[in-house]
Amino acid sequence: MNFGFTGDQLALGATVRDVLRAHCPPSELRTERRPAWKQLAGLGFFGLLLPADSGGLGLSPADVLPALEETGRACLPGPVVETAVLAPYLVASLPGLASGTVCVSVLPPGQAYAADADLADLLVVARAGGWHLVRKESVRLAPRPGVDPCRPLFEVDFEVSEELAGSVESALLAVTVATAAQLIGVARELLAVTVAYARARTQFGAAIGSFQAVKHRLADVAVAVEFAAPLVHRAALSAGGPAGAPRPSAERDVSAAKAAAGEAAGLAARAALQVHGAIGYTEELDLRFWLARAWSLSAAYGTAAAHRARLRTAVLGGGPGRYP
Repeated sequence: MNFGFTGDQLALGATVRDVLRAHCPPSELRTERRPAWKQLAGLGFFGLLLPADSGGLGLSPADVLPALEETGRACLPGPVVETAVLAPYLVASLPGLASGTVCVSVLPPGQAYAADADLADLLVVARAGGWHLVRKESVRLAPRPGVDPCRPLFEVDFEVSEELAGSVESALLAVTVATAAQLIGVARELLAVTVAYARARTQFGAAIGSFQAVKHRLADVAVAVEFAAPLVHRAALSAGGPAGAPRPSAERDVSAAKAAAGEAAGLAARAALQVHGAIGYTEELDLRFWLARAWSLSAAYGTAAAHRARLRTAVLGGGPGRYP
C-alpha cells in the first residue's frame, strides 16, 4: 500500500496551512471562537467531502488528511471535523453545509458532553435506540468544565429530534480518523515548538537541547509521531468516503490510528511540559492551547485505552475484558 500523498493532496494541505497562519494565529485563540472559518469556507474546505450534487468536491478522507492535520497544527477552534467530515455522511443535502454557514456538533456514544455545542446549528446525538438530529431551537445546553478552553463542553438535553437513517457507523469511523489527523498536527506543532525552545534556552552555558536526556526525550516524540502518521493514513483509506462503504478492516485500522495518534500527542505534551519547565504551566504562554488540545482530542471519540481494547478484540477475539 502506498502511504505517500499526491501533489494535489499536499497542495491542499499547504493552502490550508497558509490560511491558518494568516487568520488563526495564537492571539486569535484567546479571543475568537471560530477564527479563519470564513476564509476556509471561501476555499471550499467544508465541502471537500460533500458530493458534487450537494455543492462539494466529492473527495475522500485520505484526500483531505493533510488539510485536517493542519487544522490540528494551528489548534483551530470550533467543531471542524464534525462539520467538514461527519456531516457529509449524514446530512449531505443540508443547505449551507458546503458554504460553511451551517455548523454541526456531535454527542458521540459513550461520552457525556458535546464539544462546541453552543456554536452548532444542528446537533447529532447518540441515544439508546438510535441516532438523532436536533436543531438548535430544540436544544438545552448546560456548560460543563473541560480541559480545553477553545473546545468547551456542554451537557445536552432536547425534546424534539429527527431520527437519522444515514451511514452513522461510517460517519463515526471518518470523524475518528479526522480527529486522529488533528492529533498528528497537534503533536508535530508541540514537537516543533519544544525543539525551538530547547535550542534557544541555555543552562550551564549550553543550550538545553544539547543535553542527551533532552535529545532522547524529543527523539522519542518524533518516533511516536512518525509511527502514528502512516496508521492514520491507512485508516483514512480504509474508512471510505460518504459515497463508498468502508473496508472490512476499517474498524480495526481506525482504532489503531486513534490509539497511536492519541499516545503520540500525549507524549509530545508531556515532553513539552518537561522541557519548558515551570513556564510551560503558565497561561501567558501559547503552549497551553496545544497542550489542552492534545488532551481533549485524545479523549474525543474514544481514548487510546478504549481503542486498544477494540483492536485487541478484533485481532485476538473474545470480549474486551479477556486480556489484561
